[in-house]
Amino acid sequence: MTTVPAVRGAAPAVPVGTLMSIFDPLFLGIDEFGHPVYLPLIYRNMLIGGEPGAGKSSLLNTVVGHAALCHDVSLCLLDGKQVELGLWEDSADVFVGPDLDLAILTLHRLQTVMDNRYAFLRSVRRQKFLPRDVFNAILVAIDEIAYFSATAGDKKDQEKFVALLRDLVARGRAVGIIVVAATQRPSSDIIAPSLRDLFAWRFAGRCTNDVSSDIVLGHGWAARGYSSNRIDPNNQGCGYLIAEGGIPALVKACFMSNADIIRVADYAAWTRSHTHSSPIELPHQWKDAA
Repeated sequence: MTTVPAVRGAAPAVPVGTLMSIFDPLFLGIDEFGHPVYLPLIYRNMLIGGEPGAGKSSLLNTVVGHAALCHDVSLCLLDGKQVELGLWEDSADVFVGPDLDLAILTLHRLQTVMDNRYAFLRSVRRQKFLPRDVFNAILVAIDEIAYFSATAGDKKDQEKFVALLRDLVARGRAVGIIVVAATQRPSSDIIAPSLRDLFAWRFAGRCTNDVSSDIVLGHGWAARGYSSNRIDPNNQGCGYLIAEGGIPALVKACFMSNADIIRVADYAAWTRSHTHSSPIELPHQWKDAA
């Protein structure tokens, strides 16, 4: 960000927005030939999997950073560890830490927002959210699905969380609700095939075995030579990316250091504090109830 020299007697210079939109593609990284890889996020969801240290949280931060700089998207962040997405908290409309009850309430709220948006589209005889629409897109970023779906709370609440998440992934795309979820435990009890197949984009960083790789990419890809288990453990951020109906492609995701995240997050928080209003902020009684 360039600093504009102050002029005596003039008002202090202020940074301007990026003029980015969630309809602009995300720069993900480079492919094995060194060509840039761009992903459209709008009308799509993304699943990120990989063993600890594979670079999945770095990629998730890249996605959140792109969205945080867009003027037409609200951020809803769920992070059981708090620290992976915590630096974006001041940019977020909702931030949920290690609290399964609040996570469920948040997904309920998003489900209500989704249903209201579909009612609006029906009233104006349209089928999907468009640029410069009357409402913003919403990015729902979840770091470590397993915390909410298999670790915290009891089985009933875990199943409720998964059911709500599946509904958002299945129905949210047309009304601008984008779900990006990451897990370091790619297993069928965490990511059921019925949920995995709803994600348009899937990224498999290094996994401990072929089965885990297939949990992310889809059954049978390891047998055809596309297994993230074969990625060098020292090559963090490298993984296989697959789109709906496509073939896995080897990609090296870009990296944001902690200092980069802080710099971008602070800038995004400043611009959003002056221009942004939230459609999903939880009512105080919901927060108190949790």
